[in-house]
Amino acid sequence: MFRLALLAVTVTLGLFSRSLCADQWPHWRGPTQDGHCTEKNLPVEWNREKNVAWMLALPGAAGATPVVWDDRIFLTSSQGKGQTGQDVEQGLLLIAVSRDGKELWRQTVSEGNQDVRGDEGNSASPSPVTDGKHVWAFFANGFLGCYTVDGKEVWKLDLQDRYGQLRIAFGMTASPVLHEGVLYQQWIHGDGDAKTREACVFALNAATGDEIWRVDRPSDAHSENESSYASAVLYQDGDQKFLLSHGADFIVAHDLKDGHELWRCGDLNKKSNYDPTLRFVASPVVARDLIVVPTAKKGPIIALKANGHGDITHNAESHWWSSARTPDVPSPLIVGDLVYLCMENGDLAILRARTGEQLDYQRTNRQRHRASPVYADGRIYLTARDGKTTVVKASEKVEILSENDLAESISASPAFSNGMIFLRGYNHLWAISQK
Repeated sequence: MFRLALLAVTVTLGLFSRSLCADQWPHWRGPTQDGHCTEKNLPVEWNREKNVAWMLALPGAAGATPVVWDDRIFLTSSQGKGQTGQDVEQGLLLIAVSRDGKELWRQTVSEGNQDVRGDEGNSASPSPVTDGKHVWAFFANGFLGCYTVDGKEVWKLDLQDRYGQLRIAFGMTASPVLHEGVLYQQWIHGDGDAKTREACVFALNAATGDEIWRVDRPSDAHSENESSYASAVLYQDGDQKFLLSHGADFIVAHDLKDGHELWRCGDLNKKSNYDPTLRFVASPVVARDLIVVPTAKKGPIIALKANGHGDITHNAESHWWSSARTPDVPSPLIVGDLVYLCMENGDLAILRARTGEQLDYQRTNRQRHRASPVYADGRIYLTARDGKTTVVKASEKVEILSENDLAESISASPAFSNGMIFLRGYNHLWAISQK
């Protein structure tokens, strides 16, 4: 039982500078990489006819979240037999769309696409990232491209040529992290044998693609657990900054300058009752001195402090709490002193952030949930695979405000910008706005 520290102050979410305009959504979890939107007066109700500003037909499916800067939306897409059923050249695309729903340009970043587990995903699963001048698109086949916002290619790399062939059953889905001109990427995969070491974490110069550093990411995980489908996360609180890589039975904090390991926490898949299929999909989420770490399936979820050094697995001073109930695919969401956990089946758990006390657990839409929840204007938005978004009041109890059906498969998390909600369906990009 972890020793619980007393709650001295309300959990705040000011880790990242909020100087970014509320109109921008540069990362799959928003401007502060925590699933938060600061905008007001966003739509609460919609369907295919109501509060739809526009919809744009897309060449194929993807699970990647769009990113937005000023008047442009950037998204990735597959194209080819795997999605359309038509005899067209397969490709992995980066597409730019105007604020009024017109396609501005598209670039084929690489050829080929691989569907995984039927309708569950494809090579266009990692989300792009932008700084308003350039946009970077990464795909599950290892290709990473940098383009200007006007569509000019700056550089392109096959990361498998540099970091080795990917051995990951359901495709690489980790989205890159952009911070102060550096791209950070976790590359956690393996052949199932713990004796071999394929996994690493690296940093690239975003302007050139040149390597800044690369570090091995050791683990004794084996079987499916050598691979991770989660994304790395940036922790930033004043001068304290580090990168979190998540997967292969561990969460690890890396120094931003050279990648060296600051601390690690294991026991996320207990050796005494080891589950060889406990591969991580959901990503951690952070607040000030709080790191909420999901695992998968019936594994634990834990809350860590940010002050660790070395191996903190059994260091009670570095832990807030541990709970037996984790989301499998959607990442957690922290709002004030509350943690929201959207389960794969749509159940919503609400926990106290610093103690792990469960305050409520209720059903929402009982369908598969792949998208991560987003907080905006006092509400939580939960998007299910069947195209329904449930809007819930941000409070200690589950209070459903609306259920909004687009009748189209959606795996991507929603993006919010300039009064609009962008939902990337398997067939269309939808722009939802209050009318």
